[in-house]
Amino acid sequence: MAKDKTKDGETPINFEKSLDELESLVQKMEQGGLTLEESLAQFQRGIELARACQKALSEAQQRVEVLLEKDGELGEAPFDPEQQ
Repeated sequence: MAKDKTKDGETPINFEKSLDELESLVQKMEQGGLTLEESLAQFQRGIELARACQKALSEAQQRVEVLLEKDGELGEAPFDPEQQ
């Protein structure tokens, strides 16, 4: 089964899984014991995950702004978890 692709051809990330993986990488690197090559590979993967997470957050923010837009203007609304 093929994975879904976004309109730019990328496979969408699972934000929570990516964040968990990023936290795990940081812990491994902080513990030491990795070779230089392993550290560089972990660092590179961490950068990729951080960028993907930042992109996902940015896209979520844009979606929220579109949903809050009224009469051509962006209206601010306080978050109220009781209004669900």
